[in-house]
Amino acid sequence: MLVLLPPSETKRAGGDGAPLDLAALSHDADLGAVRKELVDELVALAADRPAARAALGVSERQDAEIDRNAQLAASPTMPALDRYTGVLYDALDAGSLTAAVRPRARARLAVCSALFGLLGADDPIPAYRLSSGSKLPGSGTLAARWRPALDPLLARISGGELVVDLRSGGYAALGAVPGAVTVNVLAERPDGSRSVVSHHNKAHKGGLARLLASSRAEPSDAGAVARIARRAGHTVERTGDHLDLVIPA
Repeated sequence: MLVLLPPSETKRAGGDGAPLDLAALSHDADLGAVRKELVDELVALAADRPAARAALGVSERQDAEIDRNAQLAASPTMPALDRYTGVLYDALDAGSLTAAVRPRARARLAVCSALFGLLGADDPIPAYRLSSGSKLPGSGTLAARWRPALDPLLARISGGELVVDLRSGGYAALGAVPGAVTVNVLAERPDGSRSVVSHHNKAHKGGLARLLASSRAEPSDAGAVARIARRAGHTVERTGDHLDLVIPA
């Protein structure tokens, strides 16, 4: 099973790994060419601050994000799963997994990045700024650039193992996963009415990712994923390959 996560806008600074080596990242044969193009473009774009702000959707107060991009080739790295922060990754709390569980969990977790495509949990990356909705000057959307490389790769992966796709819409658009299990988080009010959870959606998906990554079970379909969640006390409803995680409003 592969649990596919979105990245986060916020990232830890620093690291103690060697500078970025694109060839050392997972799936280099499939994704290396697009990665190199995007890294080179981000480094060059950082020299033009107004253009970089517009492309990345940041303000002058966030110029440190542009500085990060300028130093992409020289900055220290750390494993992808440790680099990303924020609500989902706080709930996942990968650093607190036991030594017995950690290898299995890190093998099951992957991140879909706007800059690097599909990353393994331990792929060494620097801090950077690029979102799925960013528009680099003189080029198409990131989805248009990534899909020719990511679609066939993700199709091959999903043909060999179950993929639980926890990505948000913008990152799901970077590459399709045929037959993936998808998940929504719904809040149920006392009167029985429901609404899609927005911000706290990330926390619940992070908790689900932790549960699936650390489980000894090897689920083969959405029903088996639902059973893992239900055994942990969650309310889950299944429709085909889609699951609704229902929480009290």
